[in-house]
Amino acid sequence: MTAGLRLGPVLRYVDWDAGDCATVWVETDRPCTAEVRCAEGAGGGRTGTFQVAGHHYALIPVTGLSPGTTTAYEVLLDGHPVWPPPDSRFPASTISTPAPGAAEVRVSFGSCRWAAPPAGGQDPVGPDALDTLAGRLAADPGATRPDVLVLLGDQVYADETSQETRRWLATRRDLREPPGSQVADYEEYTHLYYESWYDPDVRWLLSTVPSCMIFDDHDVVDDWNTSASWVADMREKPWWRERILSALMSYWVYQHLGNLSPAELAADPLYAAVRDAEDGTEALRRFAAGADADPASVRWSYRRDFGRTRLLMLDTRAARVLDEGKRLMHDEGEDRWLREQALSGREGCDHLLIGTSLPWLMPPLMHDAETWNAALCRGERGERWARVGEAVRRKADLEHWAAFPESFERLTRLLAEAGSGPDAPATVCVLSGDVHHAYVAEPRWPAAGRPDARVVQLTCSPVHNGVPRSMRWGFRFGWGAAGRRLGHALAWHGRTGRPVVDWRKTGGPWFGNQLMTLTLRGRSARLRLEQARAGSRERGAGAREREAELRTVHEENLR
Repeated sequence: MTAGLRLGPVLRYVDWDAGDCATVWVETDRPCTAEVRCAEGAGGGRTGTFQVAGHHYALIPVTGLSPGTTTAYEVLLDGHPVWPPPDSRFPASTISTPAPGAAEVRVSFGSCRWAAPPAGGQDPVGPDALDTLAGRLAADPGATRPDVLVLLGDQVYADETSQETRRWLATRRDLREPPGSQVADYEEYTHLYYESWYDPDVRWLLSTVPSCMIFDDHDVVDDWNTSASWVADMREKPWWRERILSALMSYWVYQHLGNLSPAELAADPLYAAVRDAEDGTEALRRFAAGADADPASVRWSYRRDFGRTRLLMLDTRAARVLDEGKRLMHDEGEDRWLREQALSGREGCDHLLIGTSLPWLMPPLMHDAETWNAALCRGERGERWARVGEAVRRKADLEHWAAFPESFERLTRLLAEAGSGPDAPATVCVLSGDVHHAYVAEPRWPAAGRPDARVVQLTCSPVHNGVPRSMRWGFRFGWGAAGRRLGHALAWHGRTGRPVVDWRKTGGPWFGNQLMTLTLRGRSARLRLEQARAGSRERGAGAREREAELRTVHEENLR
């Protein structure tokens, strides 16, 4: 029996230096040789699959591509074509490579995609923005496509499974036992990715638009690594160890590997060990256990350059330092890495993008509430208030950059430094998600410390999820004058002082399933926010068909 394609292809890395290579990720249903073959012999590559927990994967290196071209490709397993499917309604999957010295890059980004399929044709959280983008691009092969899709966390929801997934879980184990309807092990994680990426529209989109990814909490569990006491409580749960190891293992396979360049893959000893083993499960499991025990031993953050645009994608979950006396969003080694990547070689960087799943600039009330809470938890108001603070922190999800005050100040100062001087980029954009709405915020620097670059917080979430009306009201209130006054009162009670910089909202908040796109050309930058909205079209004889479309709700020139 011939091998079959279980999931993928997912186009991941496309080289922007030479414009001649890429990587394509696949999951197959048995061991085989996976091959990408480009049209008219324009490039290709092949590799054997590797095995993890009974599943088979390949990250296929594609070479011989011509810069400045768009090349159709197919996937073959053991020489048999498996992609595109013979009955596909989509255009051919393609790999687009930049021309030498390409002046323009289009970066689309968002977060929080709950992949539950609609029940009976009705989607409880509205049209999926990725599905809708795929539909638009498939309907018009000449439409302008993103050069990269940046997915800023919560690619899967391990703790909020769909009705169909719960039914599948019930065939494996008793859902009355912990962790109930949440996923428990690696096999169940593979089911989440299958549910998310097998969606026909998203599957085609990911096969033809390169992607960069990072995790957030729901890829593991809500409030992952909120505090030291949270971690201690979770480690007491009998199901937690299998959950965290499976989460990190599956993230490495499905998301992390594709973030790396061919050179980084070639230098990665874990990738070599997993590929060389008959079964890489134990090697990967040991790695995940080490990453959980000593977060500083692993770097999930990475850098990607798109011509003269630099993306630094930050791990804001696994690398945290949770000692209440020295809370940091990431450890000292990670901080040094970030500084080096943000400041070195700035003469070749027109735009600096900082990808962080959690927003740096929040509504002022939320910022003050989180810094107040951090002060209480470290004992600023005594032991009783510290206990209250921990309970509030977990209940209200107070764990963004503001909840790590020293890290907030370090990042703020670094952004100003990176944006200052004769070699400064034109823009420094912080790309974030998590909070299930979108907005634009800008710091108000003192005149003596104002950077040369325009520094902005661009928050876009969700891709496909919802937010209660009460939270919508809360976000709006948090930006208003009354919210600021309440925040100042909390700061006074927590003895926190004022933030190192002030800021204001310059766009939003917008609610709905949405994507932002940055078009960066030379030293100019243009922002567009599009929302997926339900519509309908004529289908003949008076019949109408429901469909979704992306509608632009905000555009502005950032530079």
